[in-house]
Formats: sequence, structure tokens, C-alpha cells
Amino acid sequence: MHDLVPIVLFISMFATIFGIVYIRSRENMAMLEKGLNPRENRTRVATQPFMSLKFGLLLVGAGIGLFAAYMIDANMSATHNTVDSSPLYPSLIGIGGGLGLIISYLIERRYVEKHEPENIVR
Repeated sequence: MHDLVPIVLFISMFATIFGIVYIRSRENMAMLEKGLNPRENRTRVATQPFMSLKFGLLLVGAGIGLFAAYMIDANMSATHNTVDSSPLYPSLIGIGGGLGLIISYLIERRYVEKHEPENIVR
């Protein structure tokens, strides 16, 4: 059984890389057929101005959620030994990450309203 692990790992890595290259080449061909330059459109998508803010707030929120889960777990296990705290960690990480993304959205919306009021769809 353990002899198949390297073979399956190699095949799955090859299939993943082949799939990514194949799909990207199909996407480039479709863009060329429509008269678009694939390099210009990729650089425009890759340079999103608030992406680092979004990821930063997501990770900070997840870290705060993880820390809160640890603190709750440590305090609950000191007083009650029978409490199962396994669902506490993923739920508080999700809540903290979600709050980070909501804060990121509010910051982005405030920036857009202040600097580009004609582009707002209401």
C-alpha cells in the first residue's frame, strides 16, 4: 500500500500542472479570438489595490479568532473537564476571518465613495 503513495503523488502533481497549463493556453486562445491581449488583462487583474489589505485583515481576524478559542478552551478546561471544545477552534477562526473581510469591505467602500463617487452603483 505504501509503495503506491509516491506513484499516485507524482501522477497527481503532473496532472495538476498539465491541467493548469492546458486551461491557461485555452484561455489565451479565447482571448486572442476576441481580439484581446492576454498579457494586458492578466496584469490588470493581478494588481488589485486592496488585495493585501484583504488578506492582512483576514489573517489578523483568523489569528484573533484562534487566540480567543485558545483562551476560552484554557479557561473552560480549568473549570470543567467534561466540555468538548473541538468545534470552538474552527468556528472562532471562521468568525474572526469573516469579521476581517467585512472590515476590509467597509474600508474599500469608504475609499471608493470618497475618491470615485461617479462609479458607485446604488
